[in-house]
This record gives sequence, C-alpha cells and structure tokens, in this order.
Amino acid sequence: MVKNPGDYLSLYEKLANEDGVKEIVSIHITSRASGAYQAACVAQSIAAEQIPGVRIEVVDTRHAALCQGWMAIEAARSALAGRSLDDILAQIKKMIPVCCMIQTADTLKYLYMGGRIGMAQRLVGSLLNIKPLIGMEDGVIVPLGTARSRNSAYRMMVDMIEAAVGPKGKIKIAYVHVGVPQEVERIKALVEERLTVVEHIIAELSPALAVHSGPGTAGLCYRKLTLKF
Repeated sequence: MVKNPGDYLSLYEKLANEDGVKEIVSIHITSRASGAYQAACVAQSIAAEQIPGVRIEVVDTRHAALCQGWMAIEAARSALAGRSLDDILAQIKKMIPVCCMIQTADTLKYLYMGGRIGMAQRLVGSLLNIKPLIGMEDGVIVPLGTARSRNSAYRMMVDMIEAAVGPKGKIKIAYVHVGVPQEVERIKALVEERLTVVEHIIAELSPALAVHSGPGTAGLCYRKLTLKF
C-alpha cells in the first residue's frame, strides 16, 4: 500500500519510465480522513524537479471507497479513449457532487476508535439494535439516520437514492461490504425494484477502510447519471 511521499514518488517515476507516458492523474481518498492526498502532493512537488517532462495532477476526491473508485474507473476509461488530461480532470470534478456513499453496520465503535467518526459522533451512543446510516459530505463522515433493522436500513438507502435521482432514475452503483456478501444481495434486490441500474459492481471494502467500518458493514456507492462523458 502507498503510504508516504517516497512511495508515491517511486510510483510516479515508474509510470514516467513507461513509453509515451507524459501525463499522470493521481486520484485520492478524501484528505479530511487520510494523509494520502498530502503525501501525493509532496511527491508531486519533488517529481516536478526530478521528472520535469511529465505532468502530474493530484486530485482530492472528498470521497472514499467506490465513490472514489467510480472516479478512477471513469477517468481510466476516458484515458483509454484518448481524452486529454484537462478533460479528465474536469470530468472528475463534475463527478464529485453526484457521487454518494450510504453504509450501515451493527456499530460505529470501529469508526470511533479509528478517529474517523466525523459529524456522526452523536450516533455512537445509540441504543442496541439500532442500525445507524452514515454517509460522507465534503470529505467527512456524517449521520444520515437510524433504523430498527437491517431491512429497514436498506429500504431507507433506496428511499434516499430515489429522492436524489427520481423514480426509476439512472445510476451506476457499487455494492460494498465487509464479510457479508449476502447483505449486499439484499440491498441490490431492493435497488433494482425501484431504480434503473446502468452498471453495477460488488466489492469488499479494502482492509484500510474495513478496519474503520468494522465487520458486517454493508452499503453502496452510487453516482447519478446526469453527466455524459
């Protein structure tokens, strides 16, 4: 895993040594929950002196998980299609406000212990058997509500998406979980009843994120299809 400026610099140098690489876009998890963006910026400054023929742009997505992932996927697709770096940067910027994460788990203690609780601090003391829903706004974890059961929490997720995109609204969606693939299948079934899913991904959260959200986490990262790339 890339952890510090030296790691990023080595990666940028490796990419720069590949034939024809003159531009690199480095897409990162929110700077308000991780030092990765700052480390990449330091590496970018060093690289400007050491590999001056390569343009490197570092992006703070203000998101995490597959919200950040959708930006990386679409940027890669655009790069393969031959679009310019400036076009790709503009594309990512437009995606930031239309990507959304919603997750639930049996407890928020892992976020609390990891210091990633953000504005959802007040939900830590919720009663047992209450399922908190959390999301991310401007790079910070925020509370979205509570439910009495997982099924209720999942239905609330779908209600929130429908309110944002409209009935049968078109979305691309990633279903994410920590060790509970059966739960995302339940979410997926509910989503597909009421929304138009153009593309979907099912993925386990990476260890770097799962350690904060905890076992049993289930949720989704979607983006509204208002943009044409």
